[in-house]
Amino acid sequence: QVQLVESGGRLVQAGGSLRLSCTASGRTFSINAMGWFRQAPGKEREFVAASSWSSGSTYADAVKGRFTISRDNAKNTVYLQMNSLKPEDTADYYCAARCRGQVELVESYVYWGQGTQVTVSS
Repeated sequence: QVQLVESGGRLVQAGGSLRLSCTASGRTFSINAMGWFRQAPGKEREFVAASSWSSGSTYADAVKGRFTISRDNAKNTVYLQMNSLKPEDTADYYCAARCRGQVELVESYVYWGQGTQVTVSS
């Protein structure tokens, strides 16, 4: 089992920046990729960014150029740096780990965190 704990979500003004963190514990050796997804009220969970140990970083079109995913292997932590935030970025952000398919798909991931809330005010 792998446990994921996200942090860093809060209320921020449009145009601002925020960094989310996700720390993994447990059988971290089984992790081959980690991703960030988000879910706004009344909407489906959607892909934001992923970091694959073998193929690098992938981003959703909506966040390209504004968000950056990075990881610190020594700390078993992945980060999501979010710049130029927009009200439409408001959502609960979830960290996922251990990918068994395409990194952009929710169903590809085995482990999920509880989420951290990001609210962007206009």
